Parts: sequence; structure tokens; C-alpha cells
Amino acid sequence: MRLRTTLCTTSWLAAGLVLASCGSQPADSSQPSASGSAAKVAACPATPSKPPVSNGLPDVSLRCLGDGPDIRLADLRGPLVVNVWAQWCGPCRDEAPYLAALAKSGKVPMLGIDYADPRPELAVKFATEEGLAYPHLVDQDKTIQQALRIGGPPLTAFVDKDGSVVYVHRGVLTSQQQLDQLVQDKLGVAL
Repeated sequence: MRLRTTLCTTSWLAAGLVLASCGSQPADSSQPSASGSAAKVAACPATPSKPPVSNGLPDVSLRCLGDGPDIRLADLRGPLVVNVWAQWCGPCRDEAPYLAALAKSGKVPMLGIDYADPRPELAVKFATEEGLAYPHLVDQDKTIQQALRIGGPPLTAFVDKDGSVVYVHRGVLTSQQQLDQLVQDKLGVAL
């Protein structure tokens, strides 16, 4: 148990197994999250510091929607699926079941970013109700807008093992088959 806890808090590189085990633990609802509401989403693990890479995620730190430390996006390596969403976004709600199913498969680590959302308590409720059982960050001030050229959510970025963003899907994911195919084609992860 101690080894698993240590791995969860010190390494994002082994995220396929680590985040799956972190996300399966129920959050301690007695502890307030960074948003001030009861933590009901997966905790964010600590990430080791890495140098930024060209074509990587932006070099910004975002606060965890649940419990856990802020995450510096440039530290992250994949394979990793990053979904930018908001609770007020209708298309985000439409694609949520596909993201939840991918997370449940445990085949690829996932990270959500609650974007330009004025109601973090509703974001926690949305992520919980939709079964988005992976860590989520908060970008209320659109910090990543320019770097990822976000017109609005949803947006899904695919990050390879070296930390490069190899593909960005702008707009709603329309089927599980589409998402699974993107994961296979862009990240080389068979589902």
C-alpha cells in the first residue's frame, strides 16, 4: 500500500497503472478541494519536474479540481489524453460517456481541464455524475487558450511518450469508435 501511494504521488510516467489506481480510490469528501467544494473527483498526483519540449503542453501550472497539488502541464509525458471541457458546454456533455469509457478501460492515462468555468462546484458535480474518474485541473482564466488555440471547449489533445502534443481534436467527439481510433492512431495504444 505504501509503495502504491508513493508511486501515485511521485510519478506521472507510470500513469497508465498509477492513475488508474489513484482514480479508483474514493476521494475523502470531508476534505475541501481547491474549489471549496467537497472533493469528489480523482486527486491530482505530484509530477516530477521535466524540461518543456517543443510542441508540448504549455509551460503553465493549473490548480487541481479535486485534492492534490497544482500540475505544471509541461512536466507531463504520455501517452496521455487531455480533454478540455466545461460543465456549461453541451457538446462536452455529449462526449463525456466516451471519455468515461476510455478512462474505465485503463489503457491510457487521462487528464481533464475544466476551462473558463465560473462554477467549480458544478464542474465537480458534472465530472462525478459523468463518471470522469481521472484527475482534472482548473483553467478558469483561459491560461492555455493561446498555446492550444482554443476557440472553446471541447478540445482533446493527444500527448506522446516524449511530451509532444501529436494531435489536437477540436470539437465534440462523436463516438466511442472515433475516440478509440484516435488513441490508437495518434498514440499507438491498442484498445
